[in-house]
Amino acid sequence: MRKFKISILTAIAITGTLFTSCSNDDDAAPVPVNEEEVITTITVTLTPNGGGTAVTLQSRDLDGDGPNAPVVTVSGNLVANTTYNGAIVLLNETEDPAENVTEEVEEEDDEHQFFYTIGGGLDLTTTYTNFDGNNNPLGTTFDAAAGAAGTGTITFTLRHEPTKPNTGLANAGGSTDIEVTFDVTIQ
Repeated sequence: MRKFKISILTAIAITGTLFTSCSNDDDAAPVPVNEEEVITTITVTLTPNGGGTAVTLQSRDLDGDGPNAPVVTVSGNLVANTTYNGAIVLLNETEDPAENVTEEVEEEDDEHQFFYTIGGGLDLTTTYTNFDGNNNPLGTTFDAAAGAAGTGTITFTLRHEPTKPNTGLANAGGSTDIEVTFDVTIQ
């Protein structure tokens, strides 16, 4: 009887070992890792149609999530009743030389979209001028029409993997790669 108990226990132990050591996980292909972009600097250049002085909006956060706040600058005021061509450049300045992240965003255009939010009663209207392969807005370039004199804000939000098409930031989903608000004056 004792030999029979030992044989049963040995069989159970061997069977348990076989079931736990065999797995089909080795057959699965590894999931590719697409790390999110590191963006330390956003520069928005607004160039007036027909010539004139460009206005540059910039936010630089060279320590990322570190203790120092971003340095936010606006080079001047917008001119009332003027349309501007807008261009956004994103940089990762933790690398030397700085990496132009805009190129990656434009290469992955179906996975990105910029949104522009006007606040404080600023009389400014934006229109997308570049699109992804499915003709959905990308937004690294845009037009901005300045209306009447006044002050307010414009917020630039870059979403990663938003729902496309969408009707705006509120229902776009995705995750925010960068969001920066600038105080703007139209004179």
